[in-house]
Amino acid sequence: MKNIDWKTYEAGKVWDELIDTENRPRPHGEQLARLLAGMDADELASRQTAADLAIKEMGITFTVYSDETRGAIDRTWPFDIVPRIIAKNEWDTIEKGLKQRVTALNRFIDDLYHDQEIIRAGIIPREIIASSSNFRPQCVGISPRFGVWAHICGSDLVRDRDGTVYVLEDNLRVPSGVSYMLENRLVTKRVFPELFEDYAPLPVDDYPSQLYDALAALSPRDIEYPEMVVLTPGVYNSAYFEHSYLAQQMGCELVEGRDLYVDGDDCVYMRTVGGPARVDVIYRRVDDLFLDPEAFHPDSLLGVPGLLRAWKAGKVALANAPGAGVADDKVVYSYVPDIIEFYLGEKPVLPNVPTWRCMEPEALADTLANLENRVVKPANESGGYGMLVGSASTEKEREEFAKRLKQDPRNYIAQPVLGLSTVPTIVEKRMEPRHVDLRPFILSADQQQVTMGGLTRVALRQGSLVVNSSQGGGSKDTWIVPLR
Repeated sequence: MKNIDWKTYEAGKVWDELIDTENRPRPHGEQLARLLAGMDADELASRQTAADLAIKEMGITFTVYSDETRGAIDRTWPFDIVPRIIAKNEWDTIEKGLKQRVTALNRFIDDLYHDQEIIRAGIIPREIIASSSNFRPQCVGISPRFGVWAHICGSDLVRDRDGTVYVLEDNLRVPSGVSYMLENRLVTKRVFPELFEDYAPLPVDDYPSQLYDALAALSPRDIEYPEMVVLTPGVYNSAYFEHSYLAQQMGCELVEGRDLYVDGDDCVYMRTVGGPARVDVIYRRVDDLFLDPEAFHPDSLLGVPGLLRAWKAGKVALANAPGAGVADDKVVYSYVPDIIEFYLGEKPVLPNVPTWRCMEPEALADTLANLENRVVKPANESGGYGMLVGSASTEKEREEFAKRLKQDPRNYIAQPVLGLSTVPTIVEKRMEPRHVDLRPFILSADQQQVTMGGLTRVALRQGSLVVNSSQGGGSKDTWIVPLR
């Protein structure tokens, strides 16, 4: 079989993370390109097969919901063995921009639940917050420790065809994916050990201990080992693998709502075989509205009655705090550059993707006239659901989407179709470019930490821009490497 020849690799017209437009490896990827070129297609394919088997052995799965089967399907995690490499000097700027962004967003959320200075200053219209499905009036006046509401944030980054890195969206409710970032590194080490002879990618395996420290810092009790739990909706949740993985890595109990109760002293207790154990910190992976039937949906069986009351009384810490999702609204996202300037007096380090707010009449008219060239997203969906990629849509789909836009313009934003960057990916013993994004994770408590890299998601279908695993996407290991 022939070896990989980068001169025949068709990077296309977008930015490729490994190979430049002259079909030469980028400086930080020279050793990787050389090593891959030294292997023939059969060897690469066998490494990919070994990775697939390792993922099955390790039980790395995710769950998708299917209309066809009317239920959830558990699937092995899709992974491509060719890593994505980012130079450390570029990453330093990205890390700085992420910290700036999350700092400003936490100031913003805290302000919304207190004085609303940003609204009184006319930076954000009051009606946007009033109509946000993630603003929780029950949280007004509450002051979480350190003024931090979004303790774990996953911001999605994309690189356009000119090499500029943009923030595509921020996930501040219950962002998923960090467990796959950790497992991807383990699988790469297992099936491609010689890659690490030439590279020393910065480590990601310290994330569980960083998460543990961040959560422990939130404890209302000043004790050496606070009792912390991960609250999951249960085995049928799409991210259940991650919930159990993180609990196991941190040495915490994985609990469901029925395992906890709030007593007359407003403290939260866990039912154990040794009797009740007071809980100090809850890393909750249950959506706001199902968290506490006493405060939100009264028919929720997933939450803990009285949990919000205990949080308000300062007897337990919740991460992320209820109500943090108000900054997750994609209409609010369009204001983040203004939010950074208002609270920090700084220019954003990382730019937003240009965004049209469909609630504005001119923007709506422009979007309707150019649907074929726009990506239209609902304000509060995730996982790639409910969106329109104009360039990949049919005329019928655009007509249906136009009706939705006219009926509820507040619920939509539009963005240009970016030429997302690509990374070489193994496709049937060949190396082909596939589009990617990147989700780093930012921890915020008494200090901030950003993962070294993050979860690179890859659109496995040729030409597709949809990278979500729930929509047929896969993943890659992400390396941050110093330039020699």
